[in-house]
Amino acid sequence: MLRLTWVQPEDLIGHELRQAALDGREPSAIAARWRAAGGTQAPLRAGASAAPASRYLRLLARDLLDELAELPSRLAEEEPTDLARIKSLCPDWPAAVPSPDLRPLTPPSLRPVTPPSPGSVAPPSLRAIVPPRAARVGAGGTPPARAGDPAPTATPTHRHLEAAWLGRAVGCLLGKPVEKLPLEAIRQLAQSTGNWPLNTYFTARGVPEALLLQHPWNRRSATTSLAENIDGMPEDDDLNYPLLNLLLLRRHGKHFTTTDVAELWLTELPAGRTFTAERIAYRNLLLGLEPPQTARHRNPFREWIGALIRADVHGWTNPGNPAAAAEQAHRDATLTHTANGVYAAMFTAATIAQAATATRDIHACLRTGLTVVPPRSRLSRTVRHAIQLAEEHADFDTVVDELHAMHADTHHWVHAVPNTALIAAALTHADGDFTGSICRTVSGGWDTDSNGATAGSIAGLLTGDPVALPDRWTTPLKNRLATSVGDFNGIGFDALAHLTLREASRP
Repeated sequence: MLRLTWVQPEDLIGHELRQAALDGREPSAIAARWRAAGGTQAPLRAGASAAPASRYLRLLARDLLDELAELPSRLAEEEPTDLARIKSLCPDWPAAVPSPDLRPLTPPSLRPVTPPSPGSVAPPSLRAIVPPRAARVGAGGTPPARAGDPAPTATPTHRHLEAAWLGRAVGCLLGKPVEKLPLEAIRQLAQSTGNWPLNTYFTARGVPEALLLQHPWNRRSATTSLAENIDGMPEDDDLNYPLLNLLLLRRHGKHFTTTDVAELWLTELPAGRTFTAERIAYRNLLLGLEPPQTARHRNPFREWIGALIRADVHGWTNPGNPAAAAEQAHRDATLTHTANGVYAAMFTAATIAQAATATRDIHACLRTGLTVVPPRSRLSRTVRHAIQLAEEHADFDTVVDELHAMHADTHHWVHAVPNTALIAAALTHADGDFTGSICRTVSGGWDTDSNGATAGSIAGLLTGDPVALPDRWTTPLKNRLATSVGDFNGIGFDALAHLTLREASRP
């Protein structure tokens, strides 16, 4: 029997119960009814359970999904999805810049925070962290930024954007073979080949057979993403979505609507290339629902990482204008996501918009990203705490262990909150260095390929030139990207950079 992943009601209900607990609803009574009827938990790693549920359980799951949607949330005021309400909660929201040639605003500084707990409320104000960076990372990297530092004025060239595209591909490729693997498995596989701390692509050469039997590589990726198998950049949704957003801007410009995004998907994106929240939204479109209901109807993945991985183009095409980048990302994200899932995309887009001004200061970029996120939201509190951990600990494994101890038991491994925090921690700890950023990010586990892609995009952009990326990372890509999107299959990253720059130059 066909088991279609990410849409079966009996598989969605377990994810929705967890999501309800995270976003301030009280699902215990509904959870008890599901268990009493014989319902099971959501699959831990896969998109569908091994066997179909009975007709009764499937119908019950649909009813309970609708009941859960009606439960009130005590976090609703701190975590809106409406853009006007988001902006009203962000006291440091950056002013709009009318032209990408104008000087970007300097972001505010950052306050240290205590570890967030589900449902807790943190103060919205931000305070500077002074990092003991020199003693920790030695030579190289970016010195800490101060709130009064002058903002850079240069705008990106196609060389910056080529480095960003390449960085996104490299980071994604690094994480592909270990996607879905637990943290300890990633460490053991890398250690077994002398690649720890992680410093290059994973390989199966030299890995003990017993270890591979215990922790096999991601079966869909091993044949294209282990070092000995890489032959160009293979297709991945983390690269497909930036391509789709290039098409979006070419057809509709920067003032596209969420409906424009939906229509583009229906004509250009194969349904089988979507996952989690994107697959649910796609299904909802085919059922006749319209945005933003497409993000809410029976969609327990609406705060997962899918909108974040679509955000890069919005930042690349709005250099020095984080407000416009965040608003663009919001219109894209609300097709599929709500609240923290949307904030993750806005944070990433604004961070990249700041990085696209030819700065090399990752810390100022991350502070800019936080200005477009409601400061009492779970995403803001968790990202700020992750940055603080990265500043305090010389050993990044310690940072990762603390993040996993805090979030692994409560969040799915694809949830936007811990994954965004891990990306921010890795970029901070590596001072934006390219290899350090992608290796720290992927070595931290969870959604390894998506996280590696975002960290690689940002860190690549900071280098300003593809020749600044080490050859061991870029040479195996052969300047060739495989995809099922439009006419892009086989395109080079240099060509993508020119196409992106063209969209960045349009009003």
